[in-house]
Amino acid sequence: MPDLDIRDGADGMQSEQKYEAVPARAAALAAPEAEIPDIPHRLDRLSAVRRTIARRLTQAKQHVPHIYLTVDVRLDAALAFRAEYNARAAADGISVNDMLVKALALALARVPQCNVMYTPGKLVTFERVDVSVAVSTPSGLIAPVVAGADTKPLGALAGELRALVAQARAGTLTPDQYRGGTASLSNMGMLGIKQFEAIINPPQAMILAVGAGEQRWMVEDGAPRIATVMTVTGSFDHRAIDGADGALLLQAFKAIVENPAQALR
Repeated sequence: MPDLDIRDGADGMQSEQKYEAVPARAAALAAPEAEIPDIPHRLDRLSAVRRTIARRLTQAKQHVPHIYLTVDVRLDAALAFRAEYNARAAADGISVNDMLVKALALALARVPQCNVMYTPGKLVTFERVDVSVAVSTPSGLIAPVVAGADTKPLGALAGELRALVAQARAGTLTPDQYRGGTASLSNMGMLGIKQFEAIINPPQAMILAVGAGEQRWMVEDGAPRIATVMTVTGSFDHRAIDGADGALLLQAFKAIVENPAQALR
């Protein structure tokens, strides 16, 4: 999936101060209209969603100092857990992405200093973990929110997320379903992307970018072996989250995914 939750009018969590827009004059000076080369082409008017994507991506990169932290996570135990869970499931079962959303939510609950947002003069620490999950749709990107994701049973979370993704692609989400969120997850693994750095969706302070699981050689107890590994990169707003705290979050996420039977329900 692409790496940012954008929807026209979806300006994120309610806060004491809205995310500051780039002044129109400054934006015009910084990004002059490009001259179109003399090559056969067609012109398509930008949709409202695409204009909002362009505006918010520009804002995020200009105003939010990103710090990126990357970790490799073994998936073998998670894949075995999923197979066993789905063999016993009476309904549709769970996906790896469902497990990753739950793992991020649990990690944020364990490391609450990353479940935050920055405002001038104040740091907001949220007491509930609401995870925005990036979904690609025909009209653009949107990230429906799973509220209280850390407290929901895995099967219930999976069912809710399936319904939200279907609504997102049908264009029937309500604003309450995609506004807010305390952190985001973007998974491009199903597209074969090995690793990427996602752009934070203000006013959130972090987003987790998930790459594809692939078989790699590893050394364990001095012996080589093949393991299924994915590369995960966290993007953090350095105004609100120190690198050490971001590292703690990734450590917690890695531990949960690599030991799912102990953490996931």
